[in-house]
Amino acid sequence: MRHDSTPEVIRELLTDTKTWAVVGCSPEPARDSHRVAAFLQARGFRIIPVNPAVEGSILGEQCYPSLSAIPASEGVEVVDVFRRSEHAGAVVDEAIGIGARGVWLQLGVIDGAAVARAHAAGLRAVMDKCPAIELPRIAA
Repeated sequence: MRHDSTPEVIRELLTDTKTWAVVGCSPEPARDSHRVAAFLQARGFRIIPVNPAVEGSILGEQCYPSLSAIPASEGVEVVDVFRRSEHAGAVVDEAIGIGARGVWLQLGVIDGAAVARAHAAGLRAVMDKCPAIELPRIAA
């Protein structure tokens, strides 16, 4: 099963996009999802936190309960998935539904069938990688 975790696709998603929805974004600064969202935000990305357990904002951005609750005018380009592998497929399906350009499954998040569905829908996909690790690599 093919996935696009190639240097070219990683570079494309990290250099040609600016608006990332971070699914599973925690309001807790010690959590990886919060740290990675803050990292992306500090490097000029617009992050849109998605967490059904959080009302209000995270990192100064309105938090939404789901991808489909984000207004289309926000223009989500990449969906960064901080959910366990068994929940990733539903998030990828929602990313397809909102018209995202790509999905990024974080380190340890592996769902080949979901990635295949993303490809079939024309999305770029990265699996089992972290943008906070990959961005400095491509900048080097």
